[in-house]
Amino acid sequence: MIYLIRHGEAAAGWGDHPDPGLSDLGACQAEAVAEILSGHGIQRVISSPMQRCRETSAPLSAKLSLSPAIAPEVSEIATPANTPDRVAWLRAVMAGTWTEAGPDYVGWRANMGAFVSALPAGTAVFSHFVAINALCGLLEGDDRVTVFRPGHCSVTRLDMKNGRLRVAEYGSESATRVL
Repeated sequence: MIYLIRHGEAAAGWGDHPDPGLSDLGACQAEAVAEILSGHGIQRVISSPMQRCRETSAPLSAKLSLSPAIAPEVSEIATPANTPDRVAWLRAVMAGTWTEAGPDYVGWRANMGAFVSALPAGTAVFSHFVAINALCGLLEGDDRVTVFRPGHCSVTRLDMKNGRLRVAEYGSESATRVL
């Protein structure tokens, strides 16, 4: 099993800070998900380089005495240079498809799929709303950018079936807003 964990609640909105850490609630969410996952045989922890993911992965890494590997392949979707309103841009992307987003984003999604598909079972991957959606949509053959709404610290389980990585169970959902 590969576990995809969305980061805990961030201390600032996506449009307010390019790389916020966790809020107090987010830190509590990270502790809670570490407790839940600590008994699942996780042998490897991977985190997006973004601060909120690194902070979310820290409690599980500490519980399991593992050093998280930092992987840009599972990082947040990149905002195009010179985008005046990041929030408006992201809302528009999330309402569309990867094909509409363009070849750079289709390639980003495919690269992430190849990276995660090569991971061994027993890996926990701490990532982001759009990145988790990108990967799940890719595995399920769905071109929509938003296929579900993973809540903070939700856990989506992936497994290998007939030599192909697939979504075994989507994580808990919430009404995530882009701020």
